[in-house]
Amino acid sequence: MGLAFIVVEALAIQTSAAVITPVFSAIGPSAASAWRFIVGAIILLAITRPPLRRWTGHQWRATLALGVSTAFMNQCFYQSIARIPLGTAVAVEYLGPFVVAAVGKRSWRHLGFVALAGVGVVALVRPGGGITVAGVLFAAGSGVGWAAYAFSAQRVGGATSGFGGLAVSMLISALLTLPFALGSLGRVVGGPELMGRVALTAVLAIVIGFGAEMQALRRVRPSIVSVLLALDPAVAFAVGFVLLGQHVSPWDVVGLACVIGAGVGVTTDINEGDLGVPR
Repeated sequence: MGLAFIVVEALAIQTSAAVITPVFSAIGPSAASAWRFIVGAIILLAITRPPLRRWTGHQWRATLALGVSTAFMNQCFYQSIARIPLGTAVAVEYLGPFVVAAVGKRSWRHLGFVALAGVGVVALVRPGGGITVAGVLFAAGSGVGWAAYAFSAQRVGGATSGFGGLAVSMLISALLTLPFALGSLGRVVGGPELMGRVALTAVLAIVIGFGAEMQALRRVRPSIVSVLLALDPAVAFAVGFVLLGQHVSPWDVVGLACVIGAGVGVTTDINEGDLGVPR
């Protein structure tokens, strides 16, 4: 069941990235990220209506950690895909949760898989491949945020019921990134196409994507989910090729194969007892 939620997450979030990319030229990636959080938080709060007066300090701390890590992750990610292809950005970003999975096992075999993933990233960001240093650094920063997000999302999933914790976390992300949105208020509110893209992105990424990922994290350990997320780079390359017309070179295929192969290699060492049951 956890894998099914990860498939839904990958398709929803990577498609949302393709939907929002054309907005960057109008308002910039930082503002686009902020508007995604604002609209997503409004939708989730309207649906869930979390009973905040009964929340404990533990619940507030967990949601605060998720809100901060998500804001950082998405701001870096949007800055990255504004500079480099979607598939490459997600493959580099994936190293964050992948290292969490591999190092969590603490074995030489898993460190070898980390090295294989590193070879894959070198192939993806090879010199002369038209990849900017800034784009790769932003993708790496997003990977750090993604690793923190995986742990904090599981904490929120365990501390809150339904999607109330996610709704409050997205409100925190919206408040943190609000300054980036203020300068584009007139263009977004007064532009049906811009608002439509932002709203669709919020539904795909936050309501469906993050919601599915939180359900996965409620059923499977963060280190295991980090491995299953190896699907994201493959989906991102496919979405970038089909929806954005981004070129996929033989080196991209080699790099992607290394990254995904490393993730699959880590998966083979997972005990069956880890794969299953909610804790």
